[in-house]
Amino acid sequence: MSAKEQLISAIVEEVLEKLQPHLPARGAAAAAPAPARHAQTEVRATDGLFPSVDAAVRAAAAAQARVAAMSLEQRGEIVDIVRRMCQENAELWGRLELEETKIGRLDHKIEKLKVIRHVPGVEMMRAEVRSDSSGLCVIENAPWGVIAMALPATHSVPTMAGNIINVVAAGNTAVFTPHPAARRINTQALQAFHREIEKKTGVANVITTIENPTIEAGAELFAHPGVALICVTGGPAVVKAAMKAGKRVIAAGPGNPPVVVDCDADLNRAARSIIEGGGFDNNLLCIGEKEVFVLERVFRDFMEAMRRAGAFELDTRQMDMLARIVFSADEHGHQHVRREFVGQDTQVLGEAIGVRVPPNTDLLFGETGENHPFVQVEQMMPCVPVVRVPDFERAVEAALRAECGYRHTAIIHSGDLDHVTRMARAMNTTLFVHNAASAAALGRGSPGYLSYSIATPTGEGVTTPLTFTRQRQLTVSGALKIT
Repeated sequence: MSAKEQLISAIVEEVLEKLQPHLPARGAAAAAPAPARHAQTEVRATDGLFPSVDAAVRAAAAAQARVAAMSLEQRGEIVDIVRRMCQENAELWGRLELEETKIGRLDHKIEKLKVIRHVPGVEMMRAEVRSDSSGLCVIENAPWGVIAMALPATHSVPTMAGNIINVVAAGNTAVFTPHPAARRINTQALQAFHREIEKKTGVANVITTIENPTIEAGAELFAHPGVALICVTGGPAVVKAAMKAGKRVIAAGPGNPPVVVDCDADLNRAARSIIEGGGFDNNLLCIGEKEVFVLERVFRDFMEAMRRAGAFELDTRQMDMLARIVFSADEHGHQHVRREFVGQDTQVLGEAIGVRVPPNTDLLFGETGENHPFVQVEQMMPCVPVVRVPDFERAVEAALRAECGYRHTAIIHSGDLDHVTRMARAMNTTLFVHNAASAAALGRGSPGYLSYSIATPTGEGVTTPLTFTRQRQLTVSGALKIT
């Protein structure tokens, strides 16, 4: 390191210490201030579970002052706890979540917890420093405070675990409101995390939740004056509710990811990838392949590749029959999936139309028209419609319509890089995958980041610790006049 670099490093250290005099020395034991007291009601230690929104928020606020005062190494200890506990409890928590929600597959519930180790933590937290003859500028990624976080039923504990890593690494605390369908397992896992975090750090209520997570309680949480930022993972209704709070919202909303199979695609690879992505956890992931547009020239060969790869084909009549059973319309005529079919196994879907589906079949598929409900509605079932299209331009146009403007995820299988580029620009989705299963977008066999909160409506993309920070700039004028 040069003399100038050493001098800059020393000055930055001094500036950071003066900016946050309460910060402990790096590697030092936590010596955090006592929690702030509130004038209203006493906040009791309950392993993070509280009877009211107000109590949960105030407890998290008291803890946040102590988390913000931790060094990155100390926050990293909390991150390590969450990663380790997800690995150790993957089978138990995965089974309990499936038993409570009754959607998805046990093997994939377990895998979604085991891969939490790939969620980025404190390693992403770095300050930016600029200096010249006029002075010094330090830009820090500072915490927001208490973050309200709504969780889905589709993967409640994995979403919570990933979000804990993200928010704590950034110096925040969180109040979680789970989907009522996953309340018991969410509470059990949160309290287990809470006990280990408090045991290691001496800080209680880094994460909290409420005993009765209703829609009304969620709205109260979003509007609470002690909440600085909102993060929701779910459908349009919860996103809309969060937006009404008048605060900044990080919204992980719905998706209906289309796949385009080009005429020069590796059809066997495309089929395997579509089965892997569309069949994962019975297609509950918002990034999962939901509908496939195949060029006419290779349509029959692609359908044969799907059969060879282990998918089970339904004919057009059976696809129509299944749609009439699993979809229903609301008072406005909008189609949606009947709750009892969301995330169910292929055998359950087959039984609904009198078809025996072989055991261990990950995905059903069948030809439909472009306007079929399976194409236009985010179905969250392991049944993928396949639409033949005359050329690449029509395929992209159809994919755009089916994606419904969510700007979430799109996939292409093609050997033509010009086609890949044209589709990526036209779709303008947060995630775009080329020649792989959709999970590649989240780091499965690729360098992407893992998170179960993918903020598409508000544009933050795959959430990381930096998503939950605000920039704080310190400018020192006239310092470091070396030149």
